[in-house]
Amino acid sequence: MHNRFLKVSQFATFSMALSASTVSAQAQSQGSWTTKAPIPMARNEVALAAIGGKIHVIGGGVQGVAGTYHDEYDPATDRWRTRAALPHGLDHIGAAVLNGKIYTVGGFVASVHKDGQPHVLEYDPGADSWRSLSPLKVGLGSVGVTVLDGKIHAVGGRTPAGQTVATHQVYDPANNMWSERAALPKARDHMALVAAEGKIHAVGGRFGASSDKTDMHDIYDPVTNSWTSGPPLPTARSGLAYTLYQGLILVLGGELAPNTFAENEAFDPKTKNWRTLAPMPGGRHGTSAATTGGHVYIAAGSLKPGAGGVTDQLIVFTLR
Repeated sequence: MHNRFLKVSQFATFSMALSASTVSAQAQSQGSWTTKAPIPMARNEVALAAIGGKIHVIGGGVQGVAGTYHDEYDPATDRWRTRAALPHGLDHIGAAVLNGKIYTVGGFVASVHKDGQPHVLEYDPGADSWRSLSPLKVGLGSVGVTVLDGKIHAVGGRTPAGQTVATHQVYDPANNMWSERAALPKARDHMALVAAEGKIHAVGGRFGASSDKTDMHDIYDPVTNSWTSGPPLPTARSGLAYTLYQGLILVLGGELAPNTFAENEAFDPKTKNWRTLAPMPGGRHGTSAATTGGHVYIAAGSLKPGAGGVTDQLIVFTLR
């Protein structure tokens, strides 16, 4: 009986160890988060862009007023430095990287969603300088921006009058001109916009107030100049950070009073399935995401809805 008890006990111990190992492996497969050096000035509603192995955090608001802030983070040294200021104080900017330059589109001048701007700007990291490009026809803030086939797509957004739009505009840097493409099926802003596998994915967002959130997932095909519906975002939310990472469309964070979202959900455009990844440490919104060196960077933003809990944190996600 004693030997039998030992065998059962040993088997139970082995099973528990195996179970713990499986849980650990599953957690690892969902990714992990680390914290790095904080940004010099806490602010929210920032834009992020990765270029040349560095992370640029552009614009953002402090005490409700948008500024010309521009900080650069070097992952190799875990240090920040100040770069050339934006020509205009802006928050809720759309940003993209193309041909070795950072492009910003639109933005508001203050909270809450004040006076969407038509500014389109180009930053040259080599010269550490900005220049103005052909503006939008109508000022927009919280517009989704991504790059496809050498052109910049700006989708949705909110006008100076506070109206969400379905417009889909495309900027060609070769001729410094904007043109129109098929509009979103339904007007919204504060959404994710990511190009992957030759198509553009517009995910989540809001139709008006932050409570008017959606799980919509629309996919744009440039060949047919049309949108189709994709698998909905598992957790409906707006005020999103987003990036393309290891072939996955990551949709992070968001807000809905009285809370913010910590969700980190990823869409695989090849399998057409969503998966849940390790949540951000603490919910947040009013930030953006950028990918470089096998990691996803999230800087600044708000830990609470609106301008509550503005943070200087820099957190980094890694999926192995």
